[in-house]
Amino acid sequence: MTDERDDGSNKKSILVAFITVVLFLGVNFVAVKFSNQELQPFWGASLRFIIASIILFSIARIRNIALPNGRALIGAALFGLFSFAINFGFLYWALTRVSAGMASVMFASIPLITLLMASMLGMERLTWRGMLGAVIVIGGLSLVFAEQLRFDIPFTYLAAVLIAVVSAAASGIVVKYFPRSHPIATNVIGMAVAAVLLLILSMISGETRGLPTLTPTWLALGWLVTSSIVGFVLIVWILARWTATATSYIGVLTPLVTVAAASVLAGEKPTSTFLIGGLFVLVGVYVGALSSQTSTTRIKP
Repeated sequence: MTDERDDGSNKKSILVAFITVVLFLGVNFVAVKFSNQELQPFWGASLRFIIASIILFSIARIRNIALPNGRALIGAALFGLFSFAINFGFLYWALTRVSAGMASVMFASIPLITLLMASMLGMERLTWRGMLGAVIVIGGLSLVFAEQLRFDIPFTYLAAVLIAVVSAAASGIVVKYFPRSHPIATNVIGMAVAAVLLLILSMISGETRGLPTLTPTWLALGWLVTSSIVGFVLIVWILARWTATATSYIGVLTPLVTVAAASVLAGEKPTSTFLIGGLFVLVGVYVGALSSQTSTTRIKP
């Protein structure tokens, strides 16, 4: 009886964590747009992770959380490379031209991409549903891409979002593949790696670097740092209990938050073509990656 109550409590805790991450990540796309209005993209991303990694390291020291070593350290560093450095490096740059809603819809394809990657590595099984879902997602993204190109958004910026999506999907695989360490410790290493790499990229690209001077930029940066500390620690925590594909349900729900937040805060108005394309993406992800995941999303004992 106690075990059943504990299991129910764990499920509720994971659900709360899941919803929290969806809210944080959904608003993140809009916050990055505000950050980019004053801070150049690679520097803005680097500053975010410099602050977040310092705060997380302080928390780890206060709580006597050991940093990973051996293969776990390699896994944490690779997690930082894919989840933060490549993902946000490309995303920050792309969001100088691409709308927040557009980026979030493309990120909704993460569950399907995660499933395809996991199946190639033998971690999960690919079925005919996965192939059908991929076709539907490609159709939806084609609609969204066509509209963005009509608005004179260069294809290179759309491609940058796709690279960010694939990198974010790969980060979930990395967490499942390598030995686990404490979520805070994993993110300390990952964000520190990303902060250094993004700072180097900022210097190479000749960006100007400085602290924000505008209140909206400070608010956006504060949100993004908080999201990095809370949201990504919770993602690693959830990944320890769910499959990589099941955890990536997060990406399917974030566009709902992003489109609402972008409409209210940034004045973005989605067109009917965008909404239809986004709906195709969500349907394709459900068919290809989520409808067959009922048995694999159960919490591990």
